[in-house]
Amino acid sequence: MEEKTGKLRTRTKVFYGIGDLGNAVVNSAIQFFLMKFYTDAALVLPALAGNALLVGKIWDAVNDPLFGWITDRTKSRFGKRRVFMIFGALPLAIAIALLWFVPAVDRVWTFVWIAATFLLFDTVWTLTNVPYYALTSELTDDYDERSSLTTYRMAMAVPAYLVGAALTPAIVGLFALQRTGYAFIGIAYGILAGLALLISAAGVRERTKLALARPEPSPFKSLLVALKNRPFVRLCGVYFVINISFAFIKILMAYYLEYQLLMKAETSLVMGLMLICVTISLPFWQWVSRRIDKGPAYALGMLVGGAAIILTFFLPHQSTGLIYAVAVLAGFGFSAQWIFPWAMVADVADYDRAETGQQRSGMYYGVWGLATKISEALALAAVGWILTGFGYVPNVEQAPQALLGIRLFFGLIPAGIIFLSLPLLLKYPITRKSHAAIRAKLDAMDAAAKAESDEPVRTL
Repeated sequence: MEEKTGKLRTRTKVFYGIGDLGNAVVNSAIQFFLMKFYTDAALVLPALAGNALLVGKIWDAVNDPLFGWITDRTKSRFGKRRVFMIFGALPLAIAIALLWFVPAVDRVWTFVWIAATFLLFDTVWTLTNVPYYALTSELTDDYDERSSLTTYRMAMAVPAYLVGAALTPAIVGLFALQRTGYAFIGIAYGILAGLALLISAAGVRERTKLALARPEPSPFKSLLVALKNRPFVRLCGVYFVINISFAFIKILMAYYLEYQLLMKAETSLVMGLMLICVTISLPFWQWVSRRIDKGPAYALGMLVGGAAIILTFFLPHQSTGLIYAVAVLAGFGFSAQWIFPWAMVADVADYDRAETGQQRSGMYYGVWGLATKISEALALAAVGWILTGFGYVPNVEQAPQALLGIRLFFGLIPAGIIFLSLPLLLKYPITRKSHAAIRAKLDAMDAAAKAESDEPVRTL
């Protein structure tokens, strides 16, 4: 049964949120531990692994917007978004499993294997997740309800993200060989991701009878329209640089805890504490978003999180309980990153549809996915270069120069980048007031489309 525009049933929000459970586990495991798997378990040179991942990301320049455009044009009895979730679940599970296995071969074939498996994973991930995220825009067009829908998703995703971040090293530690442990991780997380998508697809339904223009025959034209959308360009640019900062923090956290603070055994505890604080702070940030606009609310969260992470540069080269206070503060502030940008993309798609009559949610979330993965890939590659350049040697006490590199790119530099982005969020143009005008226009368009579709056929 199709729900009315605006408010959503709790059941719909829950089923939508389930779809991100597996994604969050996989995403956190990749962000926190994929590079460490390559360097410390598979014993691949950091620079080689980073370059191979960057090569695999070249395809990202095409596949996210392309698949977004394809889903915008798709028509099937399963819906234009759900069909990709249903039939992409099994290939996604297989691709995830392959990502955490590297055969013992020479450097050339190791490079080819890492690049190829990452390219396969990235392709299937995009094919299933771009349409999944686009549902945020299409399940409801209410300004605050989208924040609520995203909060439900993140309330499930963040604990799952905690599993990927905090339990992955514990699970790997159960095996005699790290390689075997990570191979198990790949299989288990792959199955979880595939099942979660199938369950989510079974529990949600896409809205119909929207006022739609005929989709553009060319993905390039659709992409060009998206890139001319000024609110989207501003939001995407801010998110891109903030996400690079987040990627540095997530990738280097395990290195920072093990080598700078000498707290390898506490890695799961620190990560878990931070992500628990992210989870319990989600309702607070939803409450904030109902009182001020999303842009300033997003900026406030980033200010708090950035202030917390910058403190890590000054912690001593020894075990310290101060890291737990930093984790709590960072989790509270960075919780805003899990809600606002995803809800704001849906508002941008509304702005476009009100101007052009075209439902282009897939393209917007495709470009958004491109910004997400390119920023994370650049950070992954950069970490490989940084570790190599600063003289990192795996599984031994690090030289002062290597520790300096880890401290710089874990705390000081990411925080600086975040602070520089805040003014753009404070002046973000789509506010609650402006979105109300957009929604009024869309309601009139959709009512006209429904009336036209319900009008009986006249005969002579």
